Amino acid sequence: MLAGPQLRRLEARRLVLWLATSCETRVRFRLWDGDAIIAAYDATAAGRSLRRLSTGGRLHYLLLDLAFEQDLPAGRWIRYELELAPLAEPAPCWQGWRDWAPDLSYPGRHGPGFIRQARVASLLHGSCRKPHHGGGDGLAEADGLLARCLEPGPDAADQRLPRWPALLVLSGDQVYADDVAGPMLRAIHALIERLGLANELLAGGDDANIEDAASLYAHPCCYYQRERLLPQRKRDFAVLEILFGGVEKPVFTADNAHNHLITLGEMLAMYLLAWSPAAWQDLAPEPPRGIGAMDRQRYLEEASALKRFVADLGQVRRLMAHLPVAMIFDDHDVTDDWNLSREWEEVAYGHPFSRRVVGNAIIAYLINQAWGNRPEAVDTALLARTQAGLLGAGGQQHDELIDALLRFGEWHYAWPTTPPLLVLDTRTHRWRSEISARRPSGLMDRESLTDLQQALRDRTSVLLVSPAPIFGVKLIEVIQRVFTWLGRPLLVDAENWMAHGGAAKTMLDILRHPRTPRCFVVLSGDVHYSFVYDVELRGREHGPEIWQICSSGLRNEFPPKLLDLLDRANRWLFSPRSPLNLLTGRRRTRVTPRKPEGTRAGRRLLNGSGIGLVELDDEGRPWRIRELLADGHQYEFSRRDDESRWD
Repeated sequence: MLAGPQLRRLEARRLVLWLATSCETRVRFRLWDGDAIIAAYDATAAGRSLRRLSTGGRLHYLLLDLAFEQDLPAGRWIRYELELAPLAEPAPCWQGWRDWAPDLSYPGRHGPGFIRQARVASLLHGSCRKPHHGGGDGLAEADGLLARCLEPGPDAADQRLPRWPALLVLSGDQVYADDVAGPMLRAIHALIERLGLANELLAGGDDANIEDAASLYAHPCCYYQRERLLPQRKRDFAVLEILFGGVEKPVFTADNAHNHLITLGEMLAMYLLAWSPAAWQDLAPEPPRGIGAMDRQRYLEEASALKRFVADLGQVRRLMAHLPVAMIFDDHDVTDDWNLSREWEEVAYGHPFSRRVVGNAIIAYLINQAWGNRPEAVDTALLARTQAGLLGAGGQQHDELIDALLRFGEWHYAWPTTPPLLVLDTRTHRWRSEISARRPSGLMDRESLTDLQQALRDRTSVLLVSPAPIFGVKLIEVIQRVFTWLGRPLLVDAENWMAHGGAAKTMLDILRHPRTPRCFVVLSGDVHYSFVYDVELRGREHGPEIWQICSSGLRNEFPPKLLDLLDRANRWLFSPRSPLNLLTGRRRTRVTPRKPEGTRAGRRLLNGSGIGLVELDDEGRPWRIRELLADGHQYEFSRRDDESRWD
């Protein structure tokens, strides 16, 4: 077992598990309600319920998508037993969780399991998990919460504990393909060799004498200098600036793209190392030869942070085995500023090298994230094309797969929870600017927003996942607008809902429409800090109640001094009567920022690695919103009616 099992979907009559193994396996699966088996499947009986992808001989992905004739029990513990046996052995020798993940079960339980909730009374959500960030891991904190929920005795009645969460929502940047630590890249290359992943042919790297993955890994610029490997002809300077644009971001971030992942093998190995301690077994990456003294010092500092990251992976694996996990990409899952503008798209997709880099990240996303979100979207034809692309690394079938995925329009999805979960694709259906190729694109185009409106019609409440907040911090949005006017949107990640007039107006019109839900709970990430706004819209009698809840990051944070400055300045410059509110591009809304209780007076933006916890009433309204920080502190976002204001 290289990674998993991950519980990807859980419905009354459906269960989806994702896993990665080092050999082709038979699968045997049992569900237990107390001492009674309520469902049983094996590889031969499951038929189309078990789907496979393989690459490199020692990397195999399995998706178990089971349908049941009767509803699974709701509101109580259901244990599952997943057993594997190598296909090569004529007589199956079954191995269960005690063999390949002895820490997968919570104390007092006889194996992994779940609690199917009839409605979403609580959920966990977060984004932005960078392995070499120095803070703790919000996913490990979430695992600790589940352990406390299962404890017997007086603690089980603790009012601070929620009902067992119905969902774990990951709203972007589950991996950082464009910001990789040196020790992580060394571990990736060691894992590639162990798994026997193919030597991918690389088009467009001729100027740097790179013909394939092997020549890339042996190149003197492979570590901490990858931006030098792109062609340096006049036209290609734009490729370097756009693909590796994260290097120069002096205003809000300081992302480092010197170790940007390039090959498909690197992308696939990164997911295994980000999600499972098993992939790290016997890996002890040493600094590469030939790097300078500064890079060597940086390597050692990153190795220390990664050691703490790996120590938490057992908890991360256990968490994802017990909660249904909904995922969606944001930019760092692929590359910084992915599809930010029409110019970005024209340059990045117009060069074979950068097109391959982006395409490889999307292939890895399909296999590791999207497949479990919505298995029916990965039909037989797409699955066959993906398998052919994996086997023909760097060849025509690989490029044909990338072409198909760049045209693929089914990354968004909906789950039939109560309230329903609608997850937006804000990366591949962009509303491109007609004014200038450099201006930021809208996060969704008119057609996809129209489809969203149809999906929302006549619902009473909804959980809406938008990786970027719909209602963000005004000062930051204004700064981004100023840099856009100056023609430098890449410097400040100038992509927010209000950056494109057409997309912003259409989204606000959808929220105001009389046949859309009365309650919108908007779950977002992206920004590396957390906040909660209560939002009301003028112009509609008994209009919708909107909660903008942002939790970011799981293992990341904003520069503390800069965030403190922006938080203060935002309150001063955009007070209720400030004329600067006219610059935000929003129609009149009433915004009530919530205060994270226990922080310094006036603070509205919460910094620190952690995970969001939202508890909902029977009508889908949040009655308690908290951020659980990895350092053990909890902050509840409380409402203060005296701070309401019309924008």
